[in-house]
Amino acid sequence: MKIFSYDSKFSQVILRIAEGCYLNLLWIIFSLPVITMGAATAALYRVTLKMARGEEPSVTTQFIRGFKENFKQATILWLILLGAGIILGFDGYILFRLSRTTTGMTAVMWTLMLALIIVMGVAYAIVMCYVFPLVASVENTNWAMIKNSFFIGTHYLFCTILVLAIHFAMFFAIVRIFTPLIIFGEGICALLSSYLLARVIAACSYDPAAQEEDPDSTEAQENYEKLNGAAK
Repeated sequence: MKIFSYDSKFSQVILRIAEGCYLNLLWIIFSLPVITMGAATAALYRVTLKMARGEEPSVTTQFIRGFKENFKQATILWLILLGAGIILGFDGYILFRLSRTTTGMTAVMWTLMLALIIVMGVAYAIVMCYVFPLVASVENTNWAMIKNSFFIGTHYLFCTILVLAIHFAMFFAIVRIFTPLIIFGEGICALLSSYLLARVIAACSYDPAAQEEDPDSTEAQENYEKLNGAAK
């Protein structure tokens, strides 16, 4: 049947799902020491972003290459963000308990502080959506990666919400509905997210060489200058 031919849309979707499952397996294996999870995530997005751009990368080769090339920066960023996440989570738990066990103005104070932690947690989630795809795509300093992740995430808020929704839906499905869905896990999440992120990253990545070839194309340069100008 034509639907099962290699070139059919159905076969291509099934192939992408299979590749996403394989990438998820690679991601889990390379993330096992925990401290390497950042490098594994950057490597994962290196492959999935290429797929989203219509390229046909050698999955294993590109993943391992991305893991090696981005290992130092991705690991440093991951350890920074992991530490920040632990602090936010611990502070949020303590403030939640304090707001529930006290009364009067003291309870109001703890509640306001908890609200601040929640806002910081939202900013943290936005950074986590973009920082490793950026590491996989562009070269910059660690601070610039974090800063630009936040500004790109808030600038393209609808994309950010969709990426967060994809990850939340997968987490919910694995934890509450059917645990074996973990075979799809981060591999499928990254693949789906990359179809959204590829356009955003391209729009924010100014390439002077490409600008010289096409002087009329100024969108990337304008977005780049806007975001970096706002971040200064």
